[in-house]
Amino acid sequence: MTNPSEHVQTFLEQRKAMMAQAEGQAPPDLATMRAGSDAAAPPVPDDVTVTEVDAGGIPADWVLAPGADPDRRLLYLHGGGYVIMSRITHRRLASDISRASGCSVLVLDYRLAPEHQFPAQNDDALAAFRWIQANGPSGAGPAASTFIAGDSAGGGLTLSTTIAARDEGVPLPNAAVTLSAWTDVSHAQQSRTTRAATDPIFTNPGSLEGFSTHYVGADNREHPLASPIFADLHGLPPILMQVADAEVLLDDTLNFAKRAQDAGVRTTVTVEPHGFHIYHYFLPEAPETLAAIGEIGGFLRAHG
Repeated sequence: MTNPSEHVQTFLEQRKAMMAQAEGQAPPDLATMRAGSDAAAPPVPDDVTVTEVDAGGIPADWVLAPGADPDRRLLYLHGGGYVIMSRITHRRLASDISRASGCSVLVLDYRLAPEHQFPAQNDDALAAFRWIQANGPSGAGPAASTFIAGDSAGGGLTLSTTIAARDEGVPLPNAAVTLSAWTDVSHAQQSRTTRAATDPIFTNPGSLEGFSTHYVGADNREHPLASPIFADLHGLPPILMQVADAEVLLDDTLNFAKRAQDAGVRTTVTVEPHGFHIYHYFLPEAPETLAAIGEIGGFLRAHG
């Protein structure tokens, strides 16, 4: 087995030092976390075009790398536990996916909890998916193909949006992609415990529970559109699911994928042995990320 890249090793060392420095300090409030995540967003490459747009009443960005096809459209749903992060934080990741796939990528600023609880985020995502079917970066016009992708909470939202589209008779995306998807907000997956000591991102055992409380409150934890791992998965389009071995959300992907495969859904799973939760976001230049983005690009090109 190969060793982790220098990028990964350096990140883990820096993360460990940062957590040691923060030990005993009160966590920042949501406003501070949101502002900090936007300020720390990875820079967008100079050759990528970012255009702010009103996506049917929801703020969003069209992100286009050179050569992106305006009629091959991907809705990207950012992570952040449904409470932080934004279209600003994920412009770089959207840029990389656009470059690899040749798709025009719409990064959505769906409403955040706790100001807006479930199903506000789901409603926004489905409305935006309907919107890209009829609107592209060049203006109104039908899409030649559509996709949905997202990371962490946005990965769960990717799956629930695809499920909702199926249930409401909306034309399905050609395919869907998830990165470190959070598919179970009830926390029934064993990797919450088995990977607790190895996950460098979720080092506070209560952080995911806090996100769940903000998102759905005490109820709806097993609602199929809040926790898509509990949904009927028949009839979904092909799905690529990427996850890292070290993360507490590992089983959210593995067990969802098993249920999807059992339901007849063509589901591909890639487990990065040296990665961590959405390493794609934190380390855009790492070899592990470049390989993962290349896989996403190839998968999307193969499906439309």
